[in-house]
Amino acid sequence: MDIVEIRKVLEKCEFFRGLEAGHIGQVADLCRVETCRTGSHVFHQGDFGDNIYIIVEGSVYLERERDLGSRKGVAVIGVLGRGRVLGCWSTLLGEPHHLMSSACCRKETTLLTIKGSDLRDMMVRDAKLGFNLLERLCFLLRDRIAGAYGAMEKI
Repeated sequence: MDIVEIRKVLEKCEFFRGLEAGHIGQVADLCRVETCRTGSHVFHQGDFGDNIYIIVEGSVYLERERDLGSRKGVAVIGVLGRGRVLGCWSTLLGEPHHLMSSACCRKETTLLTIKGSDLRDMMVRDAKLGFNLLERLCFLLRDRIAGAYGAMEKI
C-alpha cells in the first residue's frame, strides 16, 4: 500500500474524514500497514495500549470478557469494518492505559496503525487539528460506550 492509497483510506475514515489535505498528509506519514489473519487478535483486553488502528479491509469484533462469579462470558460490544477506528484512545491524552476490550479479526483484516503518542505530538503542535480530533474522539467514545452498555445488559 503506497502513500496515495493510505491518504485515500484516511480521507474516508470516520475519524479523519473532512480534515484538511495537509493534515491528512501528515497523518498518512505516521501510518504503517499491517495484515491480521482470520481469528487473530489486534490486541487483547488488559494489554497496555499505545496504538490507534484504522480498518482498511476486513472485520473486527470488539469483545469484552466478564467474570461475574458463577457467570462468565464474552460480549461483543462492536463490529467494525472498513473506515472504522479502534485502539487505545488515552494515548491521545498523554495517559498510559490498559485496553478494556479485545479486538478479534473475523476475517483477514488490513489495518493502518498509528502510534498514539506520535499523533498526540502532532495534535499538540497544531491546536486546530488537536481540537478537531479531540472533538471527534468524544463522539466516537460516546458511541462505543453506548454499545458496551447495551452488550453488558445481555450477559
